[in-house]
Amino acid sequence: MSRFRFARSLPAPARARGATLVIALIMLVALALLAVWAFNSSTTNLRIVGNTQVRQEALAAVQAAIEATISSSQFSRTPGAVAANPIPVDVDGDGVADYSVTLSPVPVCFRYQPIQTANLQLDPPAFKDRKCLGPTRSDFGVDDDRAAAAAAGDSLCANTDWNIRAVLTDAATHASVAINQGVTVRVLTTDAATYCQ
Repeated sequence: MSRFRFARSLPAPARARGATLVIALIMLVALALLAVWAFNSSTTNLRIVGNTQVRQEALAAVQAAIEATISSSQFSRTPGAVAANPIPVDVDGDGVADYSVTLSPVPVCFRYQPIQTANLQLDPPAFKDRKCLGPTRSDFGVDDDRAAAAAAGDSLCANTDWNIRAVLTDAATHASVAINQGVTVRVLTTDAATYCQ
């Protein structure tokens, strides 16, 4: 006979079999909580990116409205008429206005400074300051307006300083942006004296 005896395996107690189930359930709950946390984190990041995009679009729309305003030939002559209507802005280029920007309050010229004749750009191809010398009188060969301006040292133009405040409030996204922009515009001195305080 053999000296070695093989031990029979005995069944595990009933309590030991339930421990595996409890550990598996704890792991399942932990994985579910991890999945919920990852989902919430990704949706929060998506909202942050979306809000940043809306804010950048609103800023771009307000800047575009300010550019359109100061590019208007009527801006320095009739600022009230320019500010009377909202400015539609198409950000995505589909031909439909995405935002509506208002100028509030009406743009204000708060200072003007006559331009010295010596500071004008009179050389071609720019020639842009030629109107600041006034009309010519070719029949006399002398321009009285130019002579008077040259004698005083001032041209017929002035630099005007304006404050423009553009406001955008979008009902769909609840985005609200307001930008104050300072701008200098060259106009005739007579216009500057009329519109500047």
